[in-house]
Amino acid sequence: MSADKRAELAGGPTGLPRHIAVIMDGNGRWAKMRGMPRTAGHSAGADSFRRAARYCQKLGVEYLTVYAFSTENWKRPREEVEGIMALLEKYLRQALRDMDKEQIRICIFGDLTPFSPKLRQMCAACMEKSAGYTGGQVNICLNYGGRDEIVRAAKRWAAAGCPELTEDVFGGYMWGGHIPDPDLLIRPGGEKRISNFLLWELAYTEMYFSDVLWPDFDEKEFDKAIAAFRERNRRFGDVQ
Repeated sequence: MSADKRAELAGGPTGLPRHIAVIMDGNGRWAKMRGMPRTAGHSAGADSFRRAARYCQKLGVEYLTVYAFSTENWKRPREEVEGIMALLEKYLRQALRDMDKEQIRICIFGDLTPFSPKLRQMCAACMEKSAGYTGGQVNICLNYGGRDEIVRAAKRWAAAGCPELTEDVFGGYMWGGHIPDPDLLIRPGGEKRISNFLLWELAYTEMYFSDVLWPDFDEKEFDKAIAAFRERNRRFGDVQ
């Protein structure tokens, strides 16, 4: 990454986003357009995710949070869900193999109890092995829903004895309570909704929607999203 390239993306009124969230949408439609099964689209989407994580690391984005499997995705056909689980297992295996080289810390947000014991063990191994890495953090949202996260946070707060309740206190009970909220949300695939993703954390996040399907969302598309972010005047409720 050249100094000029980084300056182009990081300069301007807002600078480079510290935390980017992505709804990885359009995998199935990408496959259908090519006469392929939906599982092929999810495989292409997984490749796009790996490229995105590496590109964000090169740019200096500290946190990348991706919506990989929602609490609603269980409604999809059994064959598709099984294919997604197999891809997830493949990705985690590759991550365990390569993470010493890439130094990207992995965190999993969501309820993993419905997953197979093997998959849960691999998730735990990835988080444990990468805990000390300093090359940026990737948060993978699995069996995740924004409303479910808020309910679980409320239960954890209550279990802690109902300490004095403020936004900061309550936010600390979220899956990502230890990291800053996203600066930028990217949703490829043409849809313009947040689909129960990070409902608490997106309060002041800038949103960028693109018609490009996720498997085709490459580095140039990320540059466009970041360039659009840099043009935003983030007032956080102020009048400036």
